Amino acid sequence: MKLAFSTLGVPGTPVAEVVRLAAANGYQGVELRVHPEEPVHLGLSSLERADVVEAFKAGGVEILALAGYVQVAAEGDDEPVLAELTNLVKLARDLGASCVRVFPGGDQEQAEADATAARRLGAAAPAAADMGVSILLETHDSHRAGLDVARVVATVGHPRVGAIWDVLHTWLAGEEPAASHAVLAPHLGYVQVKDVASADDLTPLPLGSGVLPLAECLDGSGPDSWVCWEYEKRWHPGAAELPDLLAAGREHLLRLGAPKQ
Repeated sequence: MKLAFSTLGVPGTPVAEVVRLAAANGYQGVELRVHPEEPVHLGLSSLERADVVEAFKAGGVEILALAGYVQVAAEGDDEPVLAELTNLVKLARDLGASCVRVFPGGDQEQAEADATAARRLGAAAPAAADMGVSILLETHDSHRAGLDVARVVATVGHPRVGAIWDVLHTWLAGEEPAASHAVLAPHLGYVQVKDVASADDLTPLPLGSGVLPLAECLDGSGPDSWVCWEYEKRWHPGAAELPDLLAAGREHLLRLGAPKQ
């Protein structure tokens, strides 16, 4: 497996330090949270974008994805959603990231939310393809199960529209890992892992110390499969500091992904 971590776990940390943490702890990539409160956001100038590219290049670390907050299934006009998505894809192109993360965010009836998401993703896909960027819909909020996301992505039917498997949300949906994998595998960009104490306590924990079935989720991961640790420090400021956990987290993931004897 190839390993990455999300900057959601190190909120506000300068890019150079993020790269240093990844390289020092054996992570090949980083998922960059794109938000106004972060060093990487949609308003970066051309020079600032070039500086980000250079920092990652110098550290020998890959930008796995840009984690944006576009909600493709949300009720309302398509135009502002597509405009934000276009800007996110352009940022990914400029930074050399191969994909962007979007959320469902559906607040309509399921069939209508599905149709809205598929329409917007389909509209954005050709331009994203021209820029060499994939748009990945995460198992989250209104489309928590793998089956939900796979249904939308399959409707779009474009090779540049895929899925991110956030294992917490499929677990909260009551979907077995084997079932999630079965429906998401044809569309899967990468897997997001994390660990928690229970469905009622989502404070992030070191990998392997909680209840999530990580071994089952990573069963069958190949050498080219990306796995990203999304440690939600931003939403749980009292949680342990991620930099202190990165080395042990890497070792745990590598053990889980080792070929079975």
